[in-house]
Formats: sequence, structure tokens, C-alpha cells
Amino acid sequence: MITDPIAGAGASAATAPSASARKISSDFQTFLEMLTVQMENQDPLNPIDSSDYAVQLATFSSVEQQVQTNDLLTALSAQMTTTGLADLSGWVGQEARTSAAGYFSGAPITIVPTPASVADTVELIVRNDRGTEVQRLPLPVSDEPIQWAGVQANGQPFAPGQYTFDVVSSANGEVIATSTAETYTLVREVFAQSGQVYVRLDGGTPVLASSVTAVRQPG
Repeated sequence: MITDPIAGAGASAATAPSASARKISSDFQTFLEMLTVQMENQDPLNPIDSSDYAVQLATFSSVEQQVQTNDLLTALSAQMTTTGLADLSGWVGQEARTSAAGYFSGAPITIVPTPASVADTVELIVRNDRGTEVQRLPLPVSDEPIQWAGVQANGQPFAPGQYTFDVVSSANGEVIATSTAETYTLVREVFAQSGQVYVRLDGGTPVLASSVTAVRQPG
């Protein structure tokens, strides 16, 4: 039997408050029975002050309200997560711009550099999934998107995989800033985990949906 994980999560959240309510009701009944036994067996020469009973009742009531509040917050969080999934479902098949590694499969990768405005020279450093530098290219001092073709100096394409892109800005021969360039990568999936909404990019990289800075159609 195949089950919908999103629907399952919503159902769990919806039934949680009623289960907690039953538990609170049971605990309150036990509490009243213990309080009754305490009253019946108190020392008649040294009875318990009525204010002590009031304190105990107030304490239990406070705990009960806190549990109910936690249940409500849990249900609201699950509802918001499910709503977020529905809202972002249209991202699947689109290209998301993030600072995560870009996936090279043979087609050019769109890179959005952010060089320092006072730089006089800018370089793009390309690293593979092991963090090894595999290419260094000059860039214009501009934040306009560029296309990384994924071609080595000998004309051969780089191997498919994850690549990161660092932008090094220099002025008067000295490095003044280094930043990670954002890339556009195809969105394969939108999913929820631990109350957060994620997108899974081409190549398998998961990133928080909140870290996506732009979404566009491919091509």
C-alpha cells in the first residue's frame, strides 16, 4: 500500500491534540483522586490549608494549558509546512538560483558573480566536488550572469558532477574580496523535513527553500 507522506504528516498533526487531550483528561482524573485521598487522610489536628489545594489545582491547570498550547503550535506548524509545499510545487522543473554547488551534465551552467565594485581584475575559480581547483578564468567587473561552458583548456568537457564557483576580486594586484557565485540549477523535488521546506536540485543537492534567491524557466 502506497501512502502520501504529506497527507500522513497532516493526519498525524491533526490527531495529536485529541490524543493529548485524552491524556490530560486521564491525568486530571488521577490528580483529583489523589487530592481526594490526601484530604480524607489528612491529620485532623493539623489539616492542610485550603490555599495549598488551590496552588496544586492552579499548577495542574497551568501545565494543562501549556500542553494544549504546544499541541496547537505543532498543528499550526504542520499546516504551514503543507501549505508551503503546495505553494512551491510549481518550482519543480524550474531553475532555482542558490549559492549551492551547480550540477554540470554537459550543458552550460549560468553563474551570477558578485565582484567588488572597486576591483580592477576579477577571476572565477572553479572547484570540483572534492574542493580541488580545476579551472581559473578571467571575468569582467560586472554582476551580469555568465555561462560556464564546462570545457577544459584542451577542449575536452569536464566530467559530470557538482562544481562550485568562487569570485576573487583584486585591486592594484591585491585580493580585496572573495565570494561564492550563485548558480541556476534545475529543481527536481520540493519536500518537507523537520518542519522546514526544501528543494532538491539537479544532482541531488537539498537546499532550504528560503535560501533560493530567484526562480526562472529553463532555457
